[in-house]
Amino acid sequence: MAIYRFRISFEDFDEVVREIDIKPSQTFEDLHRAIHRSTGYSAEKSSSFYVSTDHWIKGDEIAYLPNQRKTDRGVTLMEKAKLSSFIEDPHQKFYYIYNFDRPFDFHVELIKIILETDPNLEYPVLVKSVGEAPKIIDKDNFNAVAVSSNEASTEFDFLNELDFVPGDTEELAAMDGRGINTEEKTIDDDADEDSADADEYGSDEDSYEDDEYGGKDDDY
Repeated sequence: MAIYRFRISFEDFDEVVREIDIKPSQTFEDLHRAIHRSTGYSAEKSSSFYVSTDHWIKGDEIAYLPNQRKTDRGVTLMEKAKLSSFIEDPHQKFYYIYNFDRPFDFHVELIKIILETDPNLEYPVLVKSVGEAPKIIDKDNFNAVAVSSNEASTEFDFLNELDFVPGDTEELAAMDGRGINTEEKTIDDDADEDSADADEYGSDEDSYEDDEYGGKDDDY
């Protein structure tokens, strides 16, 4: 019996690649589960393969856990679809969308047909793995990310209160806080100057009054 070898790559992370050998008599659900044993993702997510052109244009859909609309339309189910029934080209391609709630898109391409099976292997089998699958942010770890974001936001709010933008933080650090103290000292200095001016003018007025009245006393 022949064996299909599929090359699977993320559409947006083409440096992450998996190659999987699988029997033609096995189903698209078997391939779906084999892919996610290799990525570490949960296989229990609504997902679909699409028969694809060479330019990754989607055709007929083969679905896992389809929604009611697809079910009513009579979509082909992965668990009932044998791979051999959809291979029309020795380089057959499938466009694959994993998890419609938080989707990842994949390119799946038949790259080799091996004429004999290995009796020591249990198919499907991962034969090549390159790169680490990107992390999925879900409800189990989203709160940790949200807390981190809030902490960063609080820091920038503090800087904004000082009329600094995030790009000015290095300037603030270089001044070692002198910008704030300088402003306070300036206000105090202005107050001292006003007080000194007041004393100066007050002294002149006192002298003027003494001289004026003193002059009248001399006349009398």
